[in-house]
Amino acid sequence: MALPMEKIGVCRWRLPQEGKMRTEGLVFATDDMMEAIRQEQALEQVRNVATLPGIMGPSIAMPDIHWGYGFPIGGVAAFDENEGGVVSPGGVGYDINCGVRLLRSALNADEIRPRLKELADGLFRNIPSGVGSRRKDLKLTLQEEKQVLQKGALWAVERGFGTENDLLHIEETGRLSGADPDIVSDRALERGQSQLGTLGSGNHFLEVQEVEEIRDEEAAQTLGLSPGQVTVTIHTGSRGLGYQICDDYIGVMRRASRKYGIELPDPQLCSAPLSSPEARQYLSAMACAANFAFANRQLITDWVRETFEQVLGRRPAENQLSVIYDVCHNIAKWETHRVGGKERRLCVHRKGATRAFPPGHPDVPDMYRHVGQPVLIPGDMGRYSYVLVGTQAAYEETFGSTCHGAGRVLSRHAAKKLARGRDIIGQLAARGILVRAAGRATVAEEISEAYKDVMEVVGVVQQAGIGKIVARLRPLAVVKG
Repeated sequence: MALPMEKIGVCRWRLPQEGKMRTEGLVFATDDMMEAIRQEQALEQVRNVATLPGIMGPSIAMPDIHWGYGFPIGGVAAFDENEGGVVSPGGVGYDINCGVRLLRSALNADEIRPRLKELADGLFRNIPSGVGSRRKDLKLTLQEEKQVLQKGALWAVERGFGTENDLLHIEETGRLSGADPDIVSDRALERGQSQLGTLGSGNHFLEVQEVEEIRDEEAAQTLGLSPGQVTVTIHTGSRGLGYQICDDYIGVMRRASRKYGIELPDPQLCSAPLSSPEARQYLSAMACAANFAFANRQLITDWVRETFEQVLGRRPAENQLSVIYDVCHNIAKWETHRVGGKERRLCVHRKGATRAFPPGHPDVPDMYRHVGQPVLIPGDMGRYSYVLVGTQAAYEETFGSTCHGAGRVLSRHAAKKLARGRDIIGQLAARGILVRAAGRATVAEEISEAYKDVMEVVGVVQQAGIGKIVARLRPLAVVKG
């Protein structure tokens, strides 16, 4: 049965509080998007999240909403420990701190086009991708891996993979506090030991791009973006280590839900009170995975720089591949927000959603503070991606959050069926987009038709005021997992 959605403003829909819901739902979408969303289970997940103890404000869904484990992908929810609030692994996801990093360069797209094939080949060769991918020349000892889990991107910088300036342009400077590697299972450590510096599979990618359009001159200038400029996007997370940590703690949380008498409309929402030892342990283990992901993207950044230097024959000072920003997509973090006129310390879950803090916020890097936090929204490999900045409206209405990508509309099976018989790589090459992938199955799963048009998704964000478009990026070369 379709849920009773009420349109309450520009691209805003309300799911009224009823039954065991402790709050209402809030969904950002156009009329056309809502027609499609109504047909999915994701709205039921918005409703289910609204039943969890201690939830503050609405159960929120972004325009890239689609079905996920427990929470919808594109879901945001905040919980107050003092009101019996909980933490749920389903509100973070299996790929803990799956995120996006954007690099800018001093290169123009016309400069690299004659060497684009070599560049694509070099990136594919130097940065492992695909299921179970690993670097043969970088296998951590157990002690080194535990240091990665504590230090995050700082661990990589201390070993010469990048500079301290990179850390200034990463959410939380690339390191979540409270990480305790000693509570991470042996299986999780084993899975992560050889996977640092790898893309992995699925929708993860590395993409060389061209700045196609500038929409906000002041913000673009602050971020160092200009038309025709070469950028690089890195999209990956915590690999097998993060997956295993999530899997381990889902078992812990199932037991905790029974122990603390938490009534669940869906067992995938298994949770523990934020005041409980189980919650503290999960958040600590989650921080370990998040730090692994920060370090992962930092190493890949360094190998991107090396590859550009090798292929183009230009020194790093000439390429100037520098980090614009690095944002988390799947995370639960302690933040201070105003709810009902009162400042509250909340545990904000973002599941397939991006932090979007406004101008003036102290957590926005100094160099960006007057325009707001950079927000990176990748699209599919055949169209475009977007750079935005956060807004005060997002901070007030969505706990400083916005969408994280285009959002899938086809399952992987359905995408492969639609791609059957088509030369996807050849079709993209004819349009000037080179694709390198570990296998054709991955390319088929990631066809453009598998995703919403990200232009429509960020259009909702812009219209609703929960993000401000700065620039559009067009793909030139894509390395897929």
